[in-house]
Parts: sequence; structure tokens; C-alpha cells
Amino acid sequence: MWTKFACIACFLLLAGCGTTRPPHIERLPGDITRIESLPADAHSELSMVALSQLGIPYANGGNTPEQGFDCSGLVNYVYKQATGLSLPRTTFALFKIGRVIEEEGLQPGDLVFYNTLSRAYSHVGIYLGEERFIHAPSSGGVVR
Repeated sequence: MWTKFACIACFLLLAGCGTTRPPHIERLPGDITRIESLPADAHSELSMVALSQLGIPYANGGNTPEQGFDCSGLVNYVYKQATGLSLPRTTFALFKIGRVIEEEGLQPGDLVFYNTLSRAYSHVGIYLGEERFIHAPSSGGVVR
């Protein structure tokens, strides 16, 4: 019994040591688009503004730090603050204005879309670099 427990505990400890990414930033899940009208130097500013929103509570329809954010509200806020661009408000509309790119060409500020509600493009996050993105996940969650 104790041997089995010790093996499981050791495995969990070693598995936790194998990750190098911060705990509040998740790995890339899906389709990627790039907003073409960005200034060349906007990519790092987008990442900085996005990271400053870590921990803001999720709010359906929210689009400010005071209200909280849903996923597309976070994208809208970050882009507006970092670049002055006003983007569409829904994930599908955001996807349609971007250009699909290959994962190898990712740059900070690119948008990452995936299926969370059994329909395409139902969630969006912002790519930060090093296969990580930031997003407002769901009710009861926070920007991570």
C-alpha cells in the first residue's frame, strides 16, 4: 500500500517539475489568426497589456477590468488599449477579420481560437509567445 502511494506521489512530483510555463498561462489549443493592420512594434505591447489583466474575473459580456471580461471582451480591451484598434465583439467576427496563419509563424498578439461549446470559434485567446496564450476562460474563472 505505502509503496504504491510513494510511487504515485513521486510520479506527481516529477511531472510537476517537468513544466516551465507559469501556472496562469495555458498552452495553445487551436486555430490561429493574425490581425493584419497592426503596427510592426505592437506585438510586445499587446502582450504587456494582456498580462496586466491576469486575475480579472470572468463576466459574460464584460469588456473592461471593472466589469470583468469574457473572452472576446478581453481581446477587444487589450487591442484597444495597446493599438487603438476597435475590433468586432464576437469570437466568430474576430476570426473572420483575421488571416489564418500556420503555428510556425506565430507572433505575440495573434489570436488563438478553439471549440468549447461544440461549435467552431466559440472561444478566443491572445498568443503571448513560447506556445502560451492568455484568455478569459469561463464563468467563475479569472483571466489566466
